[in-house]
Amino acid sequence: MSKRWTLDDIDWGAFDPDRVDPDLVPVIKTAALVEANSADYVHYLRNVFDGDDAFLAAADQWGEEEAQHGAALGRWAELVDPGFSFEAALDAFRRGYSLPLDAETSVRGSRAGELIARCVVESGTSSFYSAIRDATDEPVLTEIAKRIATDEFFHYQLFHKHFKRYRDHARLSRLAKLRIAVGRVQEAEDDELAYAYYAANVLPRDAHAAYDQGALAKDYWRRAMGVYDRPHLENAARMILRAADMPPDGRLANWAVSGFWAYVKWRRDRLARSMAKAA
Repeated sequence: MSKRWTLDDIDWGAFDPDRVDPDLVPVIKTAALVEANSADYVHYLRNVFDGDDAFLAAADQWGEEEAQHGAALGRWAELVDPGFSFEAALDAFRRGYSLPLDAETSVRGSRAGELIARCVVESGTSSFYSAIRDATDEPVLTEIAKRIATDEFFHYQLFHKHFKRYRDHARLSRLAKLRIAVGRVQEAEDDELAYAYYAANVLPRDAHAAYDQGALAKDYWRRAMGVYDRPHLENAARMILRAADMPPDGRLANWAVSGFWAYVKWRRDRLARSMAKAA
């Protein structure tokens, strides 16, 4: 794990409202809720890995660090928008969205599969916060994103270490591992982010606003994809390949990286055109 930090380590006095990108604020509010909701994931992981004390201790610490990420992002959002209540938005998110907390086995089919999926998530979050760090000029957000990106990289290493413990017993084929990884990437556009965006950005303005998952997901991704440059996605793609026991370098990896970047650029442009027409 990375060196622990607290909210007191952040230089909140360096906040500069003139350097805030308004298009990024809804993304940060959304991320704050998803990160802060880690207790549900810890509950789920404790069910799936019942009896594995070493992993359970690591999962508990992971959950605490994720919750701290949410608190830091939420505090920054409140500095930007004094009318925003992080706690109220988080409460609304938890009322409207929850994980399958009664599950006793992994939805990925095995503990090894679950750990592949967790590695994929940490690959995405590490690259996401690295991209935010590089996209913003606001000093406090830069510091927060840098700290979170580092944490997420160490979380990836944590889950990958435990994956290697289960890998041989699971006897998953290379194709099966790749399918789990790709499937988890595709789930990035599931209900969780759309509902978090709704709870953080729509409900505070209109408590009776309807929840339109498709439209909200499009608006979120239009904003979020704008922070990425190729190096961020290249790093994520190689981490995902490694999580699936695929070579992270070489011709196949280079092809995957180029394809991933091409897809994101295409999707980003398509979303921008779609939102422009809607306006």
